[in-house]
Amino acid sequence: MKIKEIYEFLDKLSPFNLQESWDNSGLLVGDVEDDISHIALSIDVDEKLIDSLEENTLLITHHPIIFSGLKQLNFSKYPANLIQKMIQKNISNIAMHTNFDQTHLNDYVATEVLGYEIKEKDGFVAYLDVDEDFDVFVKKVSAVFGIKCAKTVKCANRVKRVALTTGSGCSLMRSLDADCFLTGDIKYHDAMEAKSIKLSLIDIGHYESECFFAQILQKHLKILGLKVIIASSENPFTYI
Repeated sequence: MKIKEIYEFLDKLSPFNLQESWDNSGLLVGDVEDDISHIALSIDVDEKLIDSLEENTLLITHHPIIFSGLKQLNFSKYPANLIQKMIQKNISNIAMHTNFDQTHLNDYVATEVLGYEIKEKDGFVAYLDVDEDFDVFVKKVSAVFGIKCAKTVKCANRVKRVALTTGSGCSLMRSLDADCFLTGDIKYHDAMEAKSIKLSLIDIGHYESECFFAQILQKHLKILGLKVIIASSENPFTYI
């Protein structure tokens, strides 16, 4: 099957034109006319992953390996060092990032991972009605995402309406209609602002909240009749 046929299938599943203006989803490495017999799925690209893949693999990732403009390909530096190895093994790459967040990832995490019904959706935000004790809710969320030490901002003893954005969503804080926000990559100044507007925060991790990408997409790709494997990269962070 040619890459262009797979791309067209993915575009119908999660239209690439839904991606944010700053994003770089789509075909990043490869030729639309290349023939592909197997697909690998991963949240990211790393060296260990590339080494494990067969030649002529189409690698579909959540995060784009080429994010901002490249002015040079210095093969001793990231991401050119990984792109070089991909080209040598004829590994193509399609990224499905913010488009997939909107169409699939947030919904899956809310309903299948956390087990709540989505009451409202607004772009990258899914709203859930929870009505639980904050500390109990934090422990439940931490267990689901495998978080050993939860980083939170507690503004109330009870959680009623929760906003969820997988990955990194603190830029959306000011527009939320909720009393608690689940997202990743929460910084110090985000926490300070959240306290000032009385918005509780629970950091669910960037990798931890998006690592479901491959298993979601694998279910949809089975219809193509190709070999599709989950070959997820490792979390770059080690917690000691």
